[in-house]
Amino acid sequence: MACYSLFFSLILLLAAVCYGQDAFVCSRATYYGSPDCLGTATGACGFGEYGKTVYNGEVTGVSRLYRNGAGCGACYQVRCNIPTHCSEEGTQVVVTDYGEGDRTDFILSTRGYAKLAQPGMAAELFSYGVVDIEYRRIPCHYRHNLLLKIHESSRYPLYLAIVPLYKGGIYDITDMEIWQDDCKEWIPMRRAYGTVFDIPNPPRGPLIIRFRFVVEANAEVKWVQLASAVPSDWKAGIEYNTTFQLN
Repeated sequence: MACYSLFFSLILLLAAVCYGQDAFVCSRATYYGSPDCLGTATGACGFGEYGKTVYNGEVTGVSRLYRNGAGCGACYQVRCNIPTHCSEEGTQVVVTDYGEGDRTDFILSTRGYAKLAQPGMAAELFSYGVVDIEYRRIPCHYRHNLLLKIHESSRYPLYLAIVPLYKGGIYDITDMEIWQDDCKEWIPMRRAYGTVFDIPNPPRGPLIIRFRFVVEANAEVKWVQLASAVPSDWKAGIEYNTTFQLN
């Protein structure tokens, strides 16, 4: 009976560590190599070059947190659980890709993985390959306004694909719509993949766009409308400043 009590106590202790007042969740993390230690421009979120350097290259691919692309752009604090090797604060990373490892939720860039370690202990931490971690969602903070990038696959004026960049706060972008003035209605854009939203035969003229932002934890919903956020002569590959910040 004493053994069962001890076992049950350990279960409660682990639960308290993984789901305590700081709302950390237990998981595992690994890393992927790249020549420059940054992210990848071919990530599943569709960020392109932005996905390499955002957050100083401290980025991550995720598995179940990807949520069919809704998790793209989310920021997390990740810290590992080896007292002799791991720093107390760990690393702060932004989701730019999808990936699956050995029962891992995070596949960090090498720069992000190195930040898990105490000073001088990064090489030892890399030798583990996979480490136990705990993580929590945190707000993203940028000095930039929200940018709307016209994806390179867009073809003026017949096909428009948009990628939101520098999404601040703790919100997810779940929907994007364009105002169709002749019909006097909002036309939903399709989530093509990751955080890329597209529409064939978009309206002519400066585009009025609105986003549906959701906080997953408490189901808070917020619609934000941006008038003339994209000009009538939009071009593929160009980023347009919305002058809007969501924090």
